[in-house]
Amino acid sequence: MSTTEAPSLLSPLNVDLPAKRYRDAKPVHFFCIENFLERSFAEEVSAVCPDYHEAVALGGRQFNALNEDVKVQLTDVSHFPDSIRRLSDLLANPTLVDRLSRITGIPELVADPVLSGGGMHVMGPGGKLGVHVDFNYQRSTGLHRRLNLILYLNRRWDPAWGGELELWDPEMKRRLELFQPTFNRAVLFNTTRVSFHGVNAIRCPSGVTRNSFAVFYYTRQAPPEWPGKHQTTIYRAPQGALEAIR
Repeated sequence: MSTTEAPSLLSPLNVDLPAKRYRDAKPVHFFCIENFLERSFAEEVSAVCPDYHEAVALGGRQFNALNEDVKVQLTDVSHFPDSIRRLSDLLANPTLVDRLSRITGIPELVADPVLSGGGMHVMGPGGKLGVHVDFNYQRSTGLHRRLNLILYLNRRWDPAWGGELELWDPEMKRRLELFQPTFNRAVLFNTTRVSFHGVNAIRCPSGVTRNSFAVFYYTRQAPPEWPGKHQTTIYRAPQGALEAIR
């Protein structure tokens, strides 16, 4: 995808407002962009999202574990429908990556070309993802993970179905924010040793899935706060105080 095509697939965005919100969000830096994609492209992508069984048939990895359940992750770009392949290309396009660097203040971001841990995520009834912090280093490339972007692709999602993304404080005592998986909403947040997040239990009807696309951004240089240790994904149970700041 060319740098000239990419802007036509993204909604117009003045980076100043999300940059301020990102800087002001503490103790975990995050921000949310509504109507992230140009509307017709968002609908095009949503229309070709595979259901749970289709995602498995396309070679997706199934998760059926205590902390991560009823979920399929599809990262092989060659198996993506064409519109989702274009989305994947867009999220790695230099035009967007530069925009994200300007918003976050993280210089020289690099999109993960193999979508390790990212890609298409399809979750069915009973699905969940326990609160955790992500791995912070990619050994195969020597890159440091810095930023998560999650784009929601369900055109219809009833809030009663759960499946919200929740962000927690470093002590796991206070929920900082709760995001409904609203269509064409992108949520971005830093990857740090204390950026705890998870997905609430999903209560959608049979035949409905929670669909999202995730991509992670890296830097070649270690972040200033890096303690010098590589970290794998770590799950932790919240300690209470569940009121969200909206």
